[in-house]
Amino acid sequence: MDRDRDHDFASGPLAAASGTATGAQLDGTGDPLSDVLEAVRLTGALFFTVEAAPPWTAEAPQSSKLAPVILTRGCHVVSYHIVVQGACWCRMAGMPAVRLEAGDILVIPHGDGYGLYSGPDQSAPLPVEALLDWFRQMASGDLPSVVTEGGEGAPTLHVVCGFLGCDALPFNPVLTALPRLLRIRPSQDRPETLGPLIDLIVAESRHRRAGRRSVLLRIGELLFVEVVRMHLATMDSEGRGWLAGLRDATVGHALALMHRELQRKWTLDDLAHAAGTSRSVLAERFSHFVGETPMRYLAKWRLQRAAVLLLDGGAKVASVAQAVGYESEAAFSRAFKKETGAAPSEWRRDRGGSPPRRQPSGHG
Repeated sequence: MDRDRDHDFASGPLAAASGTATGAQLDGTGDPLSDVLEAVRLTGALFFTVEAAPPWTAEAPQSSKLAPVILTRGCHVVSYHIVVQGACWCRMAGMPAVRLEAGDILVIPHGDGYGLYSGPDQSAPLPVEALLDWFRQMASGDLPSVVTEGGEGAPTLHVVCGFLGCDALPFNPVLTALPRLLRIRPSQDRPETLGPLIDLIVAESRHRRAGRRSVLLRIGELLFVEVVRMHLATMDSEGRGWLAGLRDATVGHALALMHRELQRKWTLDDLAHAAGTSRSVLAERFSHFVGETPMRYLAKWRLQRAAVLLLDGGAKVASVAQAVGYESEAAFSRAFKKETGAAPSEWRRDRGGSPPRRQPSGHG
């Protein structure tokens, strides 16, 4: 028996179970980064600006507590901050304090609790419930979007603060590949698109034009994508992780193939041949960069695609199973429950997804 073959997968063209296309379906090229960013359902959740005079503190609780407060649906919060004017310090448990200066972009991708402070040793923590109540009021629109903090002097700090929601489960390789704290400095070689995005965020945050909130939330999504792409482009050549794998010719080709032909009955031999390398080289390089075997990655990615179809499409579980390459609904349900802890129908119901559509009865 070929240990690399998964006998629960079917072959053939990807079924259109819900009308929701992957990035590979849209352009036919196999773009794993676009696929993942679409599948994890990144969406703007909250936006405000802080103008502060020392001494001041601004804190955010961990994602598991903050997400239910600011997200209507979603299980994870990614935050970003742009220092427009002045300087501040970021502190996070288990890490040294980081000084942020004008032009810096800070991204907290893993949902850690953290704080921004006027000094490296500044501390005036609020109880978690008080923090959550503040975020709840901000999300409901009961607080002004320009927050004034600190002493009575003129503000010396202007920070743009954005919070994005996304699905972390069952599989989010982008988040797992990012550091706990990602800092982008002005001195780094930034893409041409990043500067105009920041300028637009700053301009929109200072003017109360119609549609301002929607514009800011959408720009926040684009900003996160640009930061991820910049991190990918500037990673150390010795780096590891899913993003580093995209940069490797062999692993990146294999990832694109799996994303483009999700339903194909892949084996390690087939994948290596299609990627133009040997089975042993692919296995070694894939594990080195991604941290797991190609077949394990493929299984997890199929479940992530299934999660999107379950939430968005209103398709029956059997149709979703077929769309992501499983030969039987039972095999798919077992794999999905093992990964997420819930059966597909339960997982969809608990997250408020679309119920299965009824089939036409044929009666007028």
